[in-house]
Amino acid sequence: MVVARGLTRTYGSGPGTVHALQDVSFDVAPGEMVALVGRSGSGKTTLLNLIGGLDQPDSGTVRVDGTEVTGLDDEGLSQLRRDSVSYVFQTFGLVPALTAAENVGVPLRLRRTPAVEREKRVALLLELVGLRDHADQRPSELSGGQQQRVAIARSLAGSPRLLIADEPTGQLDAETGLGVMGLLRGLVESEGVTAVVSTHDPVMMALADRVLTISDGRLT
Repeated sequence: MVVARGLTRTYGSGPGTVHALQDVSFDVAPGEMVALVGRSGSGKTTLLNLIGGLDQPDSGTVRVDGTEVTGLDDEGLSQLRRDSVSYVFQTFGLVPALTAAENVGVPLRLRRTPAVEREKRVALLLELVGLRDHADQRPSELSGGQQQRVAIARSLAGSPRLLIADEPTGQLDAETGLGVMGLLRGLVESEGVTAVVSTHDPVMMALADRVLTISDGRLT
């Protein structure tokens, strides 16, 4: 599902140069859940951004589901993010004015999914994340854990092949984070999604099929 070869990414120049990634290569199999671990500044977020096409490497290539991400133009990247790759961020990223159900339905509206089909998919996902009774509430009326569950449901709305999650429990307390991590593991299995998740949490590492450790921009 993911084939990364020789990824290198540098920011800045001169004395202030930051080598965020240095010759990183790895594969992720379809249906696999991989935890990407490392201390802050190790290169985790940079690597996730390269996989998902949010950034471009200085050298190296990334293929996602057979498509070379590093060779796509803006239109191709937009299509990739709309149809194949989805994201979960620790900041949730929900639209404040929309209800939980409306937030989950945003990707389906962008794909012009018929209303009846869209509503059915939204209801199913809210059920899967345990928020069926909160469909009409806005983000400000939900706890942090509930907001993250809405964000996860939204990320799965378009049936992506690859889910990228950057510290999805970073803003949650330990108990809530544990619930969200278990939810992610279950949804990867039930929805048949491949997932790459950056985390500091040992529980998430235990739930993953495999752990990749990154230090100073290199996989160790």
